[in-house]
Amino acid sequence: MADWNKILRRGNVEDRRSMAPAAIGGISLTGVALLFLFNVLSGGSPTDFLSELQNIPVEQQENVDVKVFEGEDSYEVFASTVLGSNNEMWSKVFSNTDRTYTEPKLVLFRSSTESSCGGAASEFGPHYCPLDKTIYLDETFFEELTERFGAKGGDVAQAYIISHEVAHHAQNELGIMSGVQGEMEVNPDEKNNLSVKMELQADCFAGLWVNSIKDQDVLESGEIHEAMDAASAIGDDRIQENVTGRVNPETWTHGSSAQRTSWFDKGYVSGTLSACDTFK
Repeated sequence: MADWNKILRRGNVEDRRSMAPAAIGGISLTGVALLFLFNVLSGGSPTDFLSELQNIPVEQQENVDVKVFEGEDSYEVFASTVLGSNNEMWSKVFSNTDRTYTEPKLVLFRSSTESSCGGAASEFGPHYCPLDKTIYLDETFFEELTERFGAKGGDVAQAYIISHEVAHHAQNELGIMSGVQGEMEVNPDEKNNLSVKMELQADCFAGLWVNSIKDQDVLESGEIHEAMDAASAIGDDRIQENVTGRVNPETWTHGSSAQRTSWFDKGYVSGTLSACDTFK
């Protein structure tokens, strides 16, 4: 297990895990449109999004022992530490180009919660909402990652996922996200291809973060492979084969397992922002 105590910077984490689930199924058409936009920008499939939205009941009930989440528990500290370390790196990157980095917020929740993108639900997995500059995370997602998609798991794998979402925030702050949105509107046939490039760049950015802490002795020998394994587990080809038994590259929105691990490795090995230009 990584020694996260060696990282002193903390990020802004809001713990909503003890709150009652929000009624995502009852959102307005505007909310649906915003959530659809977010889903596309974050690499989600429009077809999958509509299917997931229809399957979310108006009210989701979950038995929550409120006492479990009283105070600051170990997972909240972990998420805050990973977020803070990412913020430290991105603040330096932005400072080097005379830009100001606005730190995102990370919301921990269970089942569903409110967001400016129309709502956040566990079914969407960890994701970033550009409208409120917030990352939404139900940590039970990592159980599905291991049980359903065969990832080995581990704290470094979870840190990679959080860093990938912080990377989407960085893309938003750098204007990359809005640029891709505009390109999607002009060339709708390129939407999936552009989405893949966005996701692969976020993987590369996550690799940059691991590079930024390599001299702090946070990770033990070989723990980087936890992140590589997680990136591979959520490749479009591996997920499609797991879920449908077929692989269709034309519908990919995140990139293959090989692409995701390759771009993560580029960021990790190079440690330079320029190495992460997936749009060349």
